[in-house]
Amino acid sequence: MRGERALVRPHVVTRGRARPSRNTFEMDTQIYAVREAPPGTAGPEMRRVLRLCSDGATPVAEIAGHLKLPISVTKVLLGDLLDSGHIVTRSAQHDLEAPDIGLLQDVLDGLRASL
Repeated sequence: MRGERALVRPHVVTRGRARPSRNTFEMDTQIYAVREAPPGTAGPEMRRVLRLCSDGATPVAEIAGHLKLPISVTKVLLGDLLDSGHIVTRSAQHDLEAPDIGLLQDVLDGLRASL
């Protein structure tokens, strides 16, 4: 329902912490689950993160959206999972290659022609 408050307040989810243990998460950082959490060792949000990331890379922003939690809270949870060895990260910046200048010029020319 729209406007409905979450049942669990964000500061409860993070046990009162406002910052992640590491400053390694950007909105587009890709998260990969590498192992499951044993029963009783992770909260429901952490288990949900692991399920979301079990089939491949999931960006931090998408995880926050699925959890319906602020990015800052999501980063704290991800920091805990990274510290415990349940996830690994990959910066999207490493995957970028230099753009093809010819392709960019063709796109620009096409856009100009359509105006």
